[in-house]
Amino acid sequence: MPQESVIGRRCERAVVTAYSELRQIGTDDMSAFQACTALYRIHHPEASLSEARRLVAEWIDHHLVRQEPGPTDGCLCE
Repeated sequence: MPQESVIGRRCERAVVTAYSELRQIGTDDMSAFQACTALYRIHHPEASLSEARRLVAEWIDHHLVRQEPGPTDGCLCE
């Protein structure tokens, strides 16, 4: 399991956790990504699909691919 990042936003933590757990149980990358995009939009129904996809991709890349410990730009919620 990758090094845990400190994530302040609940939506970001939920997305990163869900993606990681879905991949661990064998869900393919695109299905996990789509599920996490839907999850983000549950937290932020005002977000467009393209905005949700962009943020989810950035968070996955930041926390799971590059394993960066610092914060992300992300959304403005807490």
